[in-house]
Formats: sequence, structure tokens, C-alpha cells
Amino acid sequence: MPEIKVTPLGAGQDVGRSCILVSIAGKNVMLDCGMHMGYNDDRRFPDFSYITQNGSFLPDHNRDGKSKQVFEMVGYDGPIYMTHPTKAICPILLEDYRKITVDKKGETNFFTSQMIKDCMKKVVAVHLHQTVQGDYNMTPDRHLGAAWIDKCRPDLLITESTYATTIRDSKRCRERDFLKKVHETVERGGKVLIPVFALGRAQELCILLETFWERMNLKAPIYFSTGLTEKANHYYKLFITWTNQKIRKTFVQRNMFEFKHIKAFDRAFADNPGPMVVFATPGMLHAGQSLQIFRKWAGNEKNMVIMPGYCVQGTVGHKILSGQRKLEMEGRQILEVKMQVEYMSFSAHADAKGIMQLIRQAEPRNVLLVHGEAKKMEFLKQKIEQEFHVNCYMPANGETTTIFTNPSIPVDISLGLLKRETAIGLLPDAKKPKLMHGTLIMKDNSFRLVSPEQALKELGLAEHQLRFTCRVHIQDPRKEHETVLRVYNHLKGVLKDYSVQHLPDGSITVESILIQATAHSEDQGTKVLLVSWTYQDEELGSYLTSLLKKGLPQSTS
Repeated sequence: MPEIKVTPLGAGQDVGRSCILVSIAGKNVMLDCGMHMGYNDDRRFPDFSYITQNGSFLPDHNRDGKSKQVFEMVGYDGPIYMTHPTKAICPILLEDYRKITVDKKGETNFFTSQMIKDCMKKVVAVHLHQTVQGDYNMTPDRHLGAAWIDKCRPDLLITESTYATTIRDSKRCRERDFLKKVHETVERGGKVLIPVFALGRAQELCILLETFWERMNLKAPIYFSTGLTEKANHYYKLFITWTNQKIRKTFVQRNMFEFKHIKAFDRAFADNPGPMVVFATPGMLHAGQSLQIFRKWAGNEKNMVIMPGYCVQGTVGHKILSGQRKLEMEGRQILEVKMQVEYMSFSAHADAKGIMQLIRQAEPRNVLLVHGEAKKMEFLKQKIEQEFHVNCYMPANGETTTIFTNPSIPVDISLGLLKRETAIGLLPDAKKPKLMHGTLIMKDNSFRLVSPEQALKELGLAEHQLRFTCRVHIQDPRKEHETVLRVYNHLKGVLKDYSVQHLPDGSITVESILIQATAHSEDQGTKVLLVSWTYQDEELGSYLTSLLKKGLPQSTS
């Protein structure tokens, strides 16, 4: 019985360093390869000891991709599958992260620029529905559509569970609250810091504020950190066809990623007096420009920091959201946080309602939860098992879950094909499997087995006949026509239930199988039998070939 083995190398009962190893039919596929932002040592990486050179790698094309090249350091040499936009932006994201980690922080055990280039050579670009999605959201964004999946009934659905116990309020309410808090802060002369990752939330919130500023005719400056987000916006313009329908429709009149009110940020602007809004990377306040600005603005109670996404344990973002107001920074300096701290979820992750909605759409036979906190996953696991009556698993890192499958694909058989089979006396027998010949048509996620004639008619195709020919060498010093006669008599005696004919041109037919004899070009004592058959008679053709290879009995004349 075929089985699927799933081993989380990261994100097993944990958030961060998402990396799932799936073994199926002797093949290893690694889904995603993330990093944990709460650690600065080797714990930030997944456990790569399971990786072999026979595997493949499918990155999550919606993640910022910070460690997708780490495995270049451990000698992985297989293919890496990405969507076209991911392939375009990935090297830029990785090089930016390398600069922050190596050039600014001075770390040594990290990937190099050359490793990024070498790794990108292994990338195979695929279309959206050919790859895997790690983070998904069932609610549409202002720039991307909602996640959606066919009722494909897979043996196993692996889903993230970051917000396993959270049910968010409506997107419209969150947007209204976000705009209200930003507006109130700038009106009283305060500064607003919005830590974001370069892809996803940055573009959604930029579109939201751009539209609001235009409508309200506000003058306070809005900035986004130069470099990475600017390049990301460039790729959003380039891959406009991957965005939602509204942006595609208005693209001709105005590209929504051409911002009028949002300008590039310069480090010196952080010290400017007066109100402003700044989007800065990264999104969890664990490094980079967002952390530098936070340190400058944290002491002023007029200012506000809005965290729009999930923050893993150990990051500054997680600490301030947990209520800490005195933070120990580098060099044991204590930073007192007086600015207002707000959390407004514009996360790319689905909430509990969205996860249940996806499961309902897909109708899987088994569910496996990853990328979530253990207690919250346990609650969601029970909910899934109660509501959908399927097995739900939540393996820890390094723990293997084995799913036993029983592949069963329902196929509708046309009445005409059934009548034809029963007309030749082949009645169904429950104890004896019946082999039926027909053409399998897949349409609208369903399968139908029809006669070749019906398939050709439905598809508007002309018939082509394909024949297989096999050479069989027989030791026989007689003349060719005598050898043919010996073969004919031998087959006539063995195949009593089949129509065996000796034709005037010297060839033999067994049903649709044709047998001809020729002399060997170098050895006159050897005859070459050419056995030719159509694919419908594959079984009989193989049997005849095996029979003739055994030679002719001496008594056959």
C-alpha cells in the first residue's frame, strides 16, 4: 500500500523556519525553507540532515525567502521550483538579507553572494498552480486575490496553523481602525512606524494609505525604506497579471503601485520634526532599518508603532506586543518604550475560520498541521477531527508521520463500451478482475472511459494506428516458406481459442497480430520472425513473442 511520510525539519509545533520534508514513492520533496527570526545561532536554520541529493525543493512563493539558499552550504544539488515572480525577486531578497547579516552584523557562518548565484542556477520556474503555498489567506487583499482550491480530495492536506485559535473581525473594520489610528497620530504631530517585510503587507498597506491620503487630502509625508521595498514594487508592476482583478482592470488608467504620496525614505528623515508615516523593513523589529527607527522614536509618547503581522518569540516585536516597556538592547542598554504600541493583523496567514474553509473546499482524507504553536494546534486538531471526521496530525520537528493511502480513482464508463464488452461474452466477475480497453478522458475534474471511436468523435481527432514490432531469432536451416509453415502449425496447435491464419503472401495472423519471416543477413541457418501488434493486443503479442523465443518443436513439419 503506498505511503506518504512527512517530517517537519522546521515549523513542527513551532512558528518560523518553515521546512517540511515529504517522502512519497521513493522521492523526497522539501516544501519551503525558512528561518527563525528569534534566534541568532544555528537554531534559526531547519535541520538539514534529512536532505539527500535525490530530492526536490518547492519554496513558498509568498514568504520573504530569507534562507532559501542556506542549503547551498550543505551540498544540495537537486532542482528548486519557484513561480516566475519568486524567481525574479528571490536573489534580491537574499542578497539584501546577506548584507544585513554579514556586512552590518559581522556574522561569518552565512551564505555568500556566490552561493546565491549558484543556487539560482538550480531554479525551475513553474506556474502558480504547479507549486506549493506555505502562507495563504482566504480573504482577498487590496493587491492579491483570496486563496482558493478545487475540491480535489487529496490523500493529505498540509496546512499552516499560525492563527489556529484566532477568528479575525472583518477586513473592512481592520482597515478602518488602522486608518483612524494613523490619522489621529499624525494629526497630533506624532510619527507612525509600520514595520513590514518587503513583500505582501507593505504593498497592501501602501495602497490603503495612498487611497486614504488622496481622499482626505492629507499633507503629512509617507515614506518607505529605500532599496528592497522599492525593488519589490518594481516587480509588482512587472508581474501585474498576478495581482487581483481590480488592479488589473485599472492598470491601463493607473498602476496602483505608482504611488503619489509615498516617497523613498532617507535615514536622515527619522530626525525630522513633525508628523510622518514610515514603512520600514523587517517586519518583526529584529534587525535593520525598522529597529533603528524604533529605537529613535520609542521614547516619545506622541509616536506610535503599528505591528501588522505575526512576531515570533525572541524578537523585539514579540516583546513589545507582550507588554514589555523596558527592553535590553545591544551593549546591555535599556530602552524605555513610551510610544503607543498597536497590533493590527494584516497577516498573510489564514485565521481559524479560513483554515476550516480551505479544508471544506479541498475535502482531504487526512490533514497535517504545521507552523503553529503546540497548544493552539491541539485545539484546531480536535476541531478538524470533530467537524470533518478525518485524521489530523501535528508532528514536532524531526518527528515523522506516515499516512497510508489507498489510491482509488472513480471512473465513469460509457454505456456503449460496456455493451460492446458484454456482447463478446465477457460478463463481470467479482472474483476475477476484468481488463477493459478504452480511452480515458479527463474533463472538469472527472474521468470517463469511452470507446476509442467515441473519444475521437468527441475530441475531433483523426485515428492513427500504432504498432509494436519485435524480432525473434529462430535456428532453422529450412527455406523461409517452410519455416513459416512450421510456425503456423505450431501456433495453430497451441492457440486453439484464437483465429490463426496463413495468408497467401506468406505471413501469419493471430487476431490482429502479424508474423513474417525473413532470412538472417549473415547466417542462412537463422530465420528472423517479425512479430507486430497493436496496443490493444499487447498481452497476446507479448505472449506470442515469449512462445516463439522458446523455439519450434522438432516434430513440427
